[in-house]
Amino acid sequence: MKKIAVIMGGYSKESMISLQSGKVVYENLCRKKFDPYRIYLFKEKWFMKDDKNKEYSINKQDFTVSGMNHLKFDCIFNVIHGTPGEDGILQAYFELLRIPYTGCNFHHANVTFNKKYCLTLLKYFGINTAKSFFLNKNQVFCKKTILNKVGLPCFVKPNRSGSSLGISKVYEEKYLFNAVQKAFLEDEEILIESYLEGKEVSVGVFSFKNEIIVLPITEIISQNDFFDFESKYSGKSQEITPAKLFPNIENQIQKIAKKVYKFLNLSGITRSEYIIVNEEPFFLEINTNPGLSEESIFPKQLKIAGISLSEVLTNSIYTSIEKMEIL
Repeated sequence: MKKIAVIMGGYSKESMISLQSGKVVYENLCRKKFDPYRIYLFKEKWFMKDDKNKEYSINKQDFTVSGMNHLKFDCIFNVIHGTPGEDGILQAYFELLRIPYTGCNFHHANVTFNKKYCLTLLKYFGINTAKSFFLNKNQVFCKKTILNKVGLPCFVKPNRSGSSLGISKVYEEKYLFNAVQKAFLEDEEILIESYLEGKEVSVGVFSFKNEIIVLPITEIISQNDFFDFESKYSGKSQEITPAKLFPNIENQIQKIAKKVYKFLNLSGITRSEYIIVNEEPFFLEINTNPGLSEESIFPKQLKIAGISLSEVLTNSIYTSIEKMEIL
């Protein structure tokens, strides 16, 4: 049987969500095909836990398990949200070690995690996006110039961060500076985007047996001012699957979500977000390691579609192994 390392945790504030996702993946991997192991990656240490919760350290030179005859893995199932699991860092590491890993390649992960790069690329392909202004830390900026481009209200967000961490919605010019400083606490690069008023939806897309599958769309209704971290993970949002959309709008979003997946040359499990403005979908962002916890959107969409999570996980592993063998 294939030895599978389910890696979870990470270096960002999303680590707690990753632990929940990792638990679901570990429990849903088919024991007739795989021998899964729980691997925890944190800044302070990397380790494996056995069934008795005994810890074994991970050798970073070759990603083997110390104290277990240097246990080696046949594939890595990456369930780390944010850095270093969603921004290409771990993908490049496993690429160097020639260990297959689930999800997209390191350069595609880097592009999708960087909002500026991702939006610029998708604009080139004709995908609708909000007007935006990019800032580096310590860069001198003029509030008037920014707001003349994006208008008010606007969103200020870290360029490389997930789960809406560090995001502010700004209604008045006098609050822009504080919002910028808040975003810079999360990243040294930020985006200031125009506010798009409309219906927010989330679309799960994944590759399955050489076919791109688009899942039922979820409408997101936040009790807060926008779909922030609290709304996502503290039950302060209503998620309706399938979303109540006119058939032409639903078809349009499904086609765009599939195009985005192809344009970004992705693989594995993804979830993208859109705002529907006057019957036109506008791309917000994409997650290449979306949440897989029991409360996450992607597993709920799978359930509505009548697709087994275990089967999707199995396909991701076998596809990753085949991909590495070809390279």
